[in-house]
Amino acid sequence: MADPITHARVLRIALPIVLSNATIPLLAAVDTGVVGQLGEAAPIGAVALGGITLTAIYWMFGFLRMGTTGLTANAIGAGQVGEVAALLTRALIIAAVAGVALIALQIPIFWAGFELSPASDEVESLARQYMGIRIWSAPAAIGVFGLTGWLIAQERTGAVLVVQLVMNGMNMALDVLFVLGFDWGVPGVGLATFLSEWSGFLVGLWLCRAAFNVPAWRDWPRVFDRVRLMRMAVVNRDILLRSLMLEIILVSFVYFGADFGDVQLAANQVLTQFMFITAYAMDGFAFAAEAFVGQALGRRDRAALRRGAVMTSVWGAAICVALALVFWIAGGWIVDLMAKDEGVQAAARVYLPWMVLAPIVGCASWMFDGIFIGAARSKDMRNMMAVSFVIYCIAVWALIPIYGNHGLWMALLISFLARGVTLGLRYPALEAEADAPPDAA
Repeated sequence: MADPITHARVLRIALPIVLSNATIPLLAAVDTGVVGQLGEAAPIGAVALGGITLTAIYWMFGFLRMGTTGLTANAIGAGQVGEVAALLTRALIIAAVAGVALIALQIPIFWAGFELSPASDEVESLARQYMGIRIWSAPAAIGVFGLTGWLIAQERTGAVLVVQLVMNGMNMALDVLFVLGFDWGVPGVGLATFLSEWSGFLVGLWLCRAAFNVPAWRDWPRVFDRVRLMRMAVVNRDILLRSLMLEIILVSFVYFGADFGDVQLAANQVLTQFMFITAYAMDGFAFAAEAFVGQALGRRDRAALRRGAVMTSVWGAAICVALALVFWIAGGWIVDLMAKDEGVQAAARVYLPWMVLAPIVGCASWMFDGIFIGAARSKDMRNMMAVSFVIYCIAVWALIPIYGNHGLWMALLISFLARGVTLGLRYPALEAEADAPPDAA
């Protein structure tokens, strides 16, 4: 019999993820701060450009984290111990193949990156040095997605926190040592990231060692079973398409904002940090939903599925309301902290009310993402994102000519609302699936 879903159990899963996410912006700040001590602009630009390029590429493999979580949670709920172990092997194989492919294709990948974002010869040269070192940890960086998803499905978010603390903590320490201590400059930042990503991956493997005590992890007929591979491929494909549409929305938001001038572009960039803060805080509760819903669906336990979805959503809603209040009360102070230019400060304050609304409007979309990922209902996620994407495009076309930058913010929040509403309409079908006969083990 499964353990009851309680508030304590929700927090036990969510809080390590919230703490883990807190290290992400800290690492970015240290990377920038360390190269900033070199006293030149080029190293800062090189690390920023190289880092953004590789992060964007690796981000495309984020489907491996989400897909692995949903499928593994389903297998756990269904009591399919062998399949749980085999799923980890499949995820690691995908990471290895993808990582090796990126290493082999690094020359055209780097060329394409610089074509899309041209830079001075000095910045490009330094960025190539940084990327040329860091690309060799691609299998590890992508592998961490699979390990993280597998651990979350088992509610082992404390282990996820350990992986992130090792990876990001080591990265920050080596940044300081290699750049300020050894004077290795930009290549030192790349080497620090290379070593930390491989270290994080190895620590993650060790934390997943229980899977390797189950013979099925290397039961190759099971691992390469056509039906199971196809299901994993379909789930990952749908999540990738969904994520690409979301990325297009976010990137186009930046591009549309650039039309309103440098000051407004900078103000929008400052304000988007409020959304990132909300997303980082919400991740913990969305991940808890993934584990609860996935396991309940695997057991075909409709009551547990509903309780898991409701309990995590209540906490998510509470966090969103709390953040909205913080942004309302202290938003101006936060803006002044992030931007020193008075023009940017003034512009950001004009649009600050949208940041107060963002957590409230976006809450359902973030929580339903977790619920549907846990259920491995990737087709619904893909289709509802497509509907939301079309609604966003219509909103941009209709609202920006009338309301300018306010219209742009309206369109973005409308896309969040549309995603929450459309996924909400599909939720009853998800519960109905829990009444269907279980899959064969």
